[in-house]
Amino acid sequence: MTGAPEQQTLVLIKPDGLKKSLTGNILTRLSETKLIIIGAKIAKPSRELAMQHYYEMKDKPFFEELVRYLMGEFHTPRVMALVYQGEEAIQKVRAVCGATNPEEADPVSIRGAYGRITTRGIYENVIHASTNEEEAEREIKLWFDPDELVCEPYPVKEESVSNGRRKAWA
Repeated sequence: MTGAPEQQTLVLIKPDGLKKSLTGNILTRLSETKLIIIGAKIAKPSRELAMQHYYEMKDKPFFEELVRYLMGEFHTPRVMALVYQGEEAIQKVRAVCGATNPEEADPVSIRGAYGRITTRGIYENVIHASTNEEEAEREIKLWFDPDELVCEPYPVKEESVSNGRRKAWA
């Protein structure tokens, strides 16, 4: 143990990973990090969610293709969203995932083993992993409500709803 503070990171097994039945293989590789899963779900990303997820790339010429890819228009309209927690979570997960470009990724990494580049030049790299703590927090809050995680890594507040109260990100 290094005594480093615990981090959280978002991992998405993208539509191509689910379509190719790679979920078990990917989860096995991620288990090598010895991190714990504090949230997991299958989601059908809306256009709005996909656009918010990739908002930092909104000015790129391939933005629309990315949004359609995450929405599952090319494979299946679902992703597996996971939140991992532990020391150096972001670095550990990204090391197992490999380089974003599947052709540059180490062949034993997740992207190196399972990713590809389409004839249109789109990276179908089967997995997303947050790049830094700020991105991880933004993405986790985008994909998960506080009640969907087994702990509260970020401040929460109580909100009144028509049938009582619920937690929301503060």
